[in-house]
Amino acid sequence: MAALIYHLFSSSSLSSLGLYHVICSTRNHLKSPRDYVAKPYHPLSFSSSQRFKYLQLYLLILCLLIAFAHQTLISSDSDPLLKGLTPVHRFTSLQSAAVVFLFFLLSVSLLLSETTSLLPFPPDLFFGVASGIFFLQYSVSSGAAFVQTSDLQAKCDSVSARISALSSILCLVLACQPRLFVADVGLGASLCLQGLWELQTGLSLYVDAFIPEGCHKLLDVVSGVEGSTKCDLQDSKLRAVAILDLVFVIHVLFVVVMVMVTYACVTKTVGVRRFGPYEALPTAVAAADSNHIQMKAMTGTQA
Repeated sequence: MAALIYHLFSSSSLSSLGLYHVICSTRNHLKSPRDYVAKPYHPLSFSSSQRFKYLQLYLLILCLLIAFAHQTLISSDSDPLLKGLTPVHRFTSLQSAAVVFLFFLLSVSLLLSETTSLLPFPPDLFFGVASGIFFLQYSVSSGAAFVQTSDLQAKCDSVSARISALSSILCLVLACQPRLFVADVGLGASLCLQGLWELQTGLSLYVDAFIPEGCHKLLDVVSGVEGSTKCDLQDSKLRAVAILDLVFVIHVLFVVVMVMVTYACVTKTVGVRRFGPYEALPTAVAAADSNHIQMKAMTGTQA
């Protein structure tokens, strides 16, 4: 039950963070396409108080602290689903805790950069460091998938690793090309996708109604700690993996639709400013009308 609650907590945190990033990035781009530059953090624009202006950044730091404490505490529990039992489980959990702690340090550095002059943190450096941390998360998730004896757990970890790799690539692109709006929105969408997959992982592993047919939950009889799920037959394993692949595609489609709907809603709220070769036509027409009026005035005077 505790594992499911943690997955729900992670899902809500990542999804809200990604959606907020997509909304703010779209809003800034629509307001000024020529001056648009990707930002690692968007303060709350409707709050005039300095304390609530960075509310989301404070909440992010708090969530990372909770995640770090959770990963550190579960490293002391034995997990019979892992090859090597307790030592392997302890090392993989500590690796996950270390990655979370790196994200925590990055968030604190961003907060200090936004609120004080003690640590000036340029956006390109932030995205570069974030790219490295996301790549480290990809490596940790891939390693965790390799040592799992649970088929569904290994599949969920491998998909999560691929999403982290995508986030790492997008951060690296933003570090080199900070004016690339597509990469900035894609980063927010990847966070939303990671959050949805955390939710799907919790449901597929710990909720009976969502466990594929032919698979079942395992229970550590010695310590009474809930384990993950395992498929007895090879056909059941292949079917469960295919179902997870299909669900992942559905999540991707949902995120794409969400980004499109978000862009449409923000466009109606902010409006669109288009810059192109035909933008000077109204000015040229106005100038021609002005010259025509002046010619008429001169002709009337001469007459």
